[in-house]
Amino acid sequence: MESVRRMALALPGVEEASAYGRSGLRCQGQLFLVFRPDLDSIVLRASIDQREAMIAEDPETFFITDHYRGYPWVLARVSKLNARVLPDLLQMALRAAPPRKAQKKKRQ
Repeated sequence: MESVRRMALALPGVEEASAYGRSGLRCQGQLFLVFRPDLDSIVLRASIDQREAMIAEDPETFFITDHYRGYPWVLARVSKLNARVLPDLLQMALRAAPPRKAQKKKRQ
């Protein structure tokens, strides 16, 4: 998980965060990744369509728990992640987490 953290923190604007007592990462105020060491997993922002496609393509790596079922997140087993796809996953998660200011404008 430390390699995931280092790679993500190297991206512009990414900083450490916490969410419900768990360590995570955010960009422009928006959480996009949560660490779940209890599940040997990271939780990434993803649209529900993206999540379903990822799980269908690689269910040994990507999965969902009941807690996240109704939300735009996907879990990824760190031990199964291919290091070559990690940069793309991080970019996907960043794109799926619009900055808070953009969300507020959308609601108005």
